[in-house]
Amino acid sequence: MKIRLLLVDDHAVVRMGLRMLFESEPDIEILGEAASAHAAIESASLLRPTVILMDIGLPDLSGIDATREIKKILPNIFIVALTIHEDQEYFFKMLEAGASGYVPKRAAPEELLIAIRTAARGEVYLYPSLAKLLVKDYLGQTHPAPVSPENELTRRESEVLQHLANGSSNEEIAAALVISSKTVERHRENIMRKLNLHSRSELVRYAIRKGIIQP
Repeated sequence: MKIRLLLVDDHAVVRMGLRMLFESEPDIEILGEAASAHAAIESASLLRPTVILMDIGLPDLSGIDATREIKKILPNIFIVALTIHEDQEYFFKMLEAGASGYVPKRAAPEELLIAIRTAARGEVYLYPSLAKLLVKDYLGQTHPAPVSPENELTRRESEVLQHLANGSSNEEIAAALVISSKTVERHRENIMRKLNLHSRSELVRYAIRKGIIQP
């Protein structure tokens, strides 16, 4: 199946360049374009793309706010940030909003194509220099105490953790593991409590440290 793509950037020239890049790829179909956050939210609701390529600097709301809103109403859509911002403030906020990838605009076209295809598979793609921020942030924190035996994850919780770290929604995890979305949510709450995690970015950092996923 083709990857259905929505382009979100307030610069028409950038959107034109992206369209030229993706139109030559047989596995990618461009559904539409949006020049603002509100237009992106509306287009996502109408077009239901597989992946949204999201700029952060938009004229009305930020791409972070747009990502958070889209993931709230359409959790099965994957969002990849394409931005000039490479500092950790934007990077972590975008991850916590629910993005499945983060690519700087200076990246090579091949990297962007990899990010789109990775996100479409339900996995997380982080540009190498930005993945280092994730590791550096983790190393700079006080490490939590080792998980005690009574708080170790069950086999099912470990499976759910891997899916969550790869960016899967509750509905996708439920379908993959043949359980209900409510059960997934209960496992998710147990995982966050047992591991003393409080956000998506903390969960991803934990999964990278434990070798559950690779950045």
